[in-house]
Amino acid sequence: MRRAVFLDRDGVLNRSAVRNGKPFAPRRFEEFRLLPGVRSAVGSLKSRGLLIIVVTNQPDIGNGLVDVRDVEAMHARLRQRIDPDEIIVCPHRQADGCECRKPKPGMLLAAASRWGIDLARSFMIGDRSGDIVAGQRAGCYTIFIQRGYHEPLCSKPHAILLSLPQAARHVLTKI
Repeated sequence: MRRAVFLDRDGVLNRSAVRNGKPFAPRRFEEFRLLPGVRSAVGSLKSRGLLIIVVTNQPDIGNGLVDVRDVEAMHARLRQRIDPDEIIVCPHRQADGCECRKPKPGMLLAAASRWGIDLARSFMIGDRSGDIVAGQRAGCYTIFIQRGYHEPLCSKPHAILLSLPQAARHVLTKI
C-alpha cells in the first residue's frame, strides 16, 4: 500500500484572506497566490515517493459566492505549479450534511480507496481544526500549520508547525 500526504488548500498551499481572525478562501482566480516555499516543499515530498492529495472544502461554491470556473482555474494553476496526484473538492455548503466535508474524513477515505493508500502511514496537513479532525478520523498522522486564526483547535495534532516547508521537513523525518 502507498503513503500519501493530504494537504488542505487555503492557508497551506495558497494565501487566505484573514478578516477578524478568520481565514477566507480566494474567490477570484486573480486572488490566488501560492505561499512561499510550497513548490519546493511538495517537490521534496513527491521525490520520496509520497502521493500528494489536495483535499479542500469549498463551501463558497455551494453558497453561490464563487464561480466554479474560478475554482477550476485555481486548481489548474496548482496542477501546473505543484503537480498533485489528485485534487478533491467538497463544494457543499456547511449545512448540507455531506460525507465529504471536513471534519468528516470522506475525501481522505475516497482517495485511499482509489489510490491504495495506507492511511495509518500517511499524513494530513492543515491550518484549521476540521483538517486535523478529518485526518485523525481517517487514522493519519496530523500536522497543524499555525496561522494565528482566532479559532479553537478542537483536537490535538501530532505536530504544530508554521509553514508547509517546515511540515514537509517534519514528514521526511517520519518516513
